[in-house]
Amino acid sequence: MGRNNERMSVGAELGQLLKNNIRDYMMYIALIVIMGYFTWQTAGAFIQARNISNLFNQAGYVMILAIGMTLILIIKHIDLSVGFVAGFSGAIAAILMTKSEMSEWVVIPIVLAIGLFIGLYQGLLVTRVGVPAFVTTLAGMFIFRGLLSLALQETGTIIVPNEGFNALSNGFIPDLLGGGELHMLTMVIGVVAVILVIYTQIKARRNRQKYDFKVVSAPVFGFTLLIVSCVIMLIIYVLAAYQGLPWTAVIVGVVLFIYNYMLNKTKLGRYIYGIGGNDLAAELSGVNVKAVTLFCFCSMGTLAALAGILYTSRLQSATPTAGNAFEMDAIASSYIGGVAVSGGIGRVTNTIIGALVIVSLTNGMNLMGVDISYQYVVKGIIFVIAVAFDVCTRRK
Repeated sequence: MGRNNERMSVGAELGQLLKNNIRDYMMYIALIVIMGYFTWQTAGAFIQARNISNLFNQAGYVMILAIGMTLILIIKHIDLSVGFVAGFSGAIAAILMTKSEMSEWVVIPIVLAIGLFIGLYQGLLVTRVGVPAFVTTLAGMFIFRGLLSLALQETGTIIVPNEGFNALSNGFIPDLLGGGELHMLTMVIGVVAVILVIYTQIKARRNRQKYDFKVVSAPVFGFTLLIVSCVIMLIIYVLAAYQGLPWTAVIVGVVLFIYNYMLNKTKLGRYIYGIGGNDLAAELSGVNVKAVTLFCFCSMGTLAALAGILYTSRLQSATPTAGNAFEMDAIASSYIGGVAVSGGIGRVTNTIIGALVIVSLTNGMNLMGVDISYQYVVKGIIFVIAVAFDVCTRRK
């Protein structure tokens, strides 16, 4: 009888936890529903290892853009230029590797530096000159769209023959452990990831208990860790049974770790959230609002260049249409991932889930043969629902 009561109390606690955090959990529920639906409609083709690897490679550039966009949206600005900044950056990379015959190890830092300079230029217009971010980046969208067309005007699409560069979004990490049918290095990385998740969550829980903050009960905490660990290992196993972990996933993972640490563990991260919550109060508290805003735009420019590199690597070519509507996917991913419309709230980890929702919709509808026109309609509806849900839950 006591066990039944304990089970009921745990169940009630899980229900209350879901109710209180429905806004954070809804994106995970949506992703599960979307993946389940497409798996059913495609007779299992969606969930096959080959398609899951392809999904990560397709989502790479969107995730990178969305991470940078999350910071911009948190501080209540916007960057509409990121799509064509990415396209222009990819074109510059292709030109340097084909016409100048430069190594990818030289080209990638150069292109990232160009992205940083673009972010600096737009950030200075916003913070020093006072031009609104919407106007600055809308102008940037036109400028870099024109520069992309000019860069490829003579040659048109440029095919990139560099194998090392193309492997960034098409290759997989080597299996240094030689596991046979299973990619053992991928399995080891998965186990390490699970251990790190468990360690960080236990540490965070103890810190909250230390300062008498409310925490969930031990059974609910353990159950949550178990579910997360199983999901991670399931994905890792599927990838290990194919060709292992894609390089795209590694790159996104490194960027995600850096930005998640910065937002949650550093003063700069607290300043970003503070500015998003109330920029005037943050400035009165001694925060250099202009410097932090400039950092966010520089960060966005650099990540846009990285996204352009990944996209060009994925296609193994630079095209005049690269970058079209990239900013829409990045903004939608951020809002679906829980960034508040009013600013001040958002997590890059949730933004990754938002990007997976967007790319899963595209991938699944492509497998089903849905017309591109209907795809835009569906993504637009999902976007509106996500933002409306966010507004309604925050109002309550």
